[in-house]
Amino acid sequence: MLSAHNAQARPRKGSDGPRIGLAVAGGGPIGGMYELGALRALDEALDGLDLTRLDAYVGVSSGAFLAAALANRIDTAQMCRIFITGDSDDVRFRPETFMRPAVYEYMRRAASLPRLTLECWQALLFSPASVRWPDLIARFGGLVPTGLFDNEQVERFLRDVFTRRGRSNDFRKLGTDLYVVAVDLDSGDTVRFGDQGWDDVPISRAIQASAALPGLYPPVAIHGRQFVDGALRRTMHASAVLDKDIDLMIGVNPLVAFNTGDGGAGDASGERGSEHARLAAGGLPAVLSQTFRSLLQSRMQVGLARYARQYPHVDQLVFEPNPDDGELFFTNAFSFAARRRICEIAYRNTLDDLHRHQDVLAPQLARHGIRLRTEVVDDRTRTLVEGLSAPASRDTDTVAELKRALDDVDRIVARGNAKPGARSRTRGRPGAKSSATRRPARKPLV
Repeated sequence: MLSAHNAQARPRKGSDGPRIGLAVAGGGPIGGMYELGALRALDEALDGLDLTRLDAYVGVSSGAFLAAALANRIDTAQMCRIFITGDSDDVRFRPETFMRPAVYEYMRRAASLPRLTLECWQALLFSPASVRWPDLIARFGGLVPTGLFDNEQVERFLRDVFTRRGRSNDFRKLGTDLYVVAVDLDSGDTVRFGDQGWDDVPISRAIQASAALPGLYPPVAIHGRQFVDGALRRTMHASAVLDKDIDLMIGVNPLVAFNTGDGGAGDASGERGSEHARLAAGGLPAVLSQTFRSLLQSRMQVGLARYARQYPHVDQLVFEPNPDDGELFFTNAFSFAARRRICEIAYRNTLDDLHRHQDVLAPQLARHGIRLRTEVVDDRTRTLVEGLSAPASRDTDTVAELKRALDDVDRIVARGNAKPGARSRTRGRPGAKSSATRRPARKPLV
């Protein structure tokens, strides 16, 4: 499903090329795999768009890793080899890294059991009349771990990825704007790691905080504050890149409410003749999943409407799953086993969206120097794995760092040759002609 906002015209000041930003929402491991498939489809289908050379990135939760990887010039093909096909010679991915029990958290909580037990018996023995059972039970709430799995292992994995082959684990050394969003647990405030005052935090640590979904992973301590999943406040946080004077914002959101097709209508027995007749039949997990998805999607819709009003000069494209896709809904959101299938579904959904709306998208993208590859979007049998070329021979760390340094020199030279007053850019692709007849119109394309 695709939502689009067609921008108003605005005067340009001798720009040497349009500026493009990427916003990637969260959604657990499966949500991240859906986003990877969607981004891979965009990478293949859009000629003139280099997702590793954009002007601004923002990521939330699982989307934070994808945004940070792209900002570090790990392209979608490399990420597919790491997480989907497993034939990467650069990074060795093991799902168990993300699912190791938080043993230290368990032990730390259990250590307070003797003290709490003693306090309980003292209250019962010396002041039994004042004892209230709900209060006693509440005292033991501190024994419950804040997360099931150890996210310190996740941080180590990310740190290893971002400190090899010329990459950087430092926001200040990326050469592009990257923001990773998390929420301060004690105040409810949103923090953008990578922004001024928070750019000294390692990227791997920021992602660990942004993906600390309460109950799944423990909160992450940074600068004396406890941080949890950034999706608790907003779904995509696209304003982080929209504020960077961009011309085109591309967003990916992997979680939408599931639509059974007829509002759950059925016969007197409640049967619809479908395996997904009633979500309530799936028990508490299905009900909670639908509730969570509905909340995220409603916030997304409100946010997109606000972005269209607040940033009328920015073209906006947001890709989401089809709401009637039962396979996506009934896949465990925290499972890694189904990642290849989910990535493939996202890949096909995104190509189908581009194919279905190419008459509308072609002129909109052309304003930014981007062309739809019709040979890709019109190929209804194309698959993600088939689109992956053979892995390139691995560069040594020294060669990789040299290539990145030469790319940086090219960008500096390009900025130096730009006309006075031109806005800077970080992508090495030709600029698009501006349009004098842009009209503001938000179009839900489904």
